[in-house]
Amino acid sequence: MKRITLVASALLVSFATFAQTTWKVDKAHAKLGFTVTHLLMSEVDGNFKTFDATITSSKEDFSDASFELTADLATANTDNEGRDAHLKRADMFDVANHPTLTFKSTSISKVADKKYKLNGNLTIKGVTKPVSLDLTLTGVGKDGRTQKPKVGFKAVGTIKRTDFGVGGMPSAVVSEEVELRALGEFNQQ
Repeated sequence: MKRITLVASALLVSFATFAQTTWKVDKAHAKLGFTVTHLLMSEVDGNFKTFDATITSSKEDFSDASFELTADLATANTDNEGRDAHLKRADMFDVANHPTLTFKSTSISKVADKKYKLNGNLTIKGVTKPVSLDLTLTGVGKDGRTQKPKVGFKAVGTIKRTDFGVGGMPSAVVSEEVELRALGEFNQQ
């Protein structure tokens, strides 16, 4: 009887841990970035210094997870002051009228152990388009200080910048395709 009670208790604790659980990004251990090709010969990397992300899931393997992300476009950083200032202008991100980038997932499907296809709607400059990202569960553990559960994810995908009205220059100057990368640790709330 004790064994049945212990098993039932363990199941309840497991269920309670993952019953519609919210996870918030640990900004000290996360990065949101992008890469474009310049003059068909080199890559330029950038990132957003200010962003927020949340995951909601009720399954331990995150196969039903919902992701939401918001980034402050004014914080785009490419390690070049002139280029960073240009990114804020109307022909690029148009930060004065559209200060944020948002992503809201619409579906997730498990494709292999710890590998998922994450679909969602990306909004840049007021234009919303469906995107598909390759998502990897990079780890599960506990925060060393709080002992609360933590989880790590990495998402990568490619978008076409002109689909969102970003940059009118020819693709020989700046590639049409922009690689997006997001990675980080999330703390259970």
